[in-house]
Amino acid sequence: MNIYFLVEGKTESKVYPAWLSYLAPNIRKILFSDEPDENTYKIVNANGQPFYPEISDAIEEVNSVGKYDYLVICLDAEENSIEEVKADIHCFLEKKQLKLDHAELILIVQNRCMETWFLGNRRIYSRNPQNPVLAEYTNYYDVSAQDPEQMGKYRGCNTHAHFHEACLQALFAEKNLSYTKKYPGHVLDETYLNQLKARIHEEPDHLKSFQNFINFCERI
Repeated sequence: MNIYFLVEGKTESKVYPAWLSYLAPNIRKILFSDEPDENTYKIVNANGQPFYPEISDAIEEVNSVGKYDYLVICLDAEENSIEEVKADIHCFLEKKQLKLDHAELILIVQNRCMETWFLGNRRIYSRNPQNPVLAEYTNYYDVSAQDPEQMGKYRGCNTHAHFHEACLQALFAEKNLSYTKKYPGHVLDETYLNQLKARIHEEPDHLKSFQNFINFCERI
């Protein structure tokens, strides 16, 4: 089995390989220039560039190589719904008459962004935060009890993703930890991933888009 991952940014290009090493240890990462062998995956980072040309290039490569079983496209929902993002991608594929010859297309839409998933770890939550900003965020929406994917955007934040990242950074800072997109830190750890898996086991209605990723990993 061989998999081609197309991800949106630098965070995903660090997190997905780390998590796949725990969730699917039977497959190994290959370099961008390498040909797929048996049980390998390649991960291509769009670096925040316009995403649709990257999708076109990915489909062309997957078809030309002919050894991939899946093309997995991972991107943020941002201000849209998961259904809207998927519909836009399918519309683009139809308009450009792009299709996969043999591989199966898998869409992983991170709702609202990958930081939203990271908020699902109850271990990073402080019940009595000392930081007044974090206290305000918690009063606005308690991610330890409520589904992080349903959290809105706080005043002063332009987008949901902006607020969700700010909330995650505040939670980390309360524990004397740090998080940035370039240096995601503890979210790469297996213990962190296990807490997210525990969350969806305890609360099956939470983190539905994260569940889609876990379900795919169980398939492979």
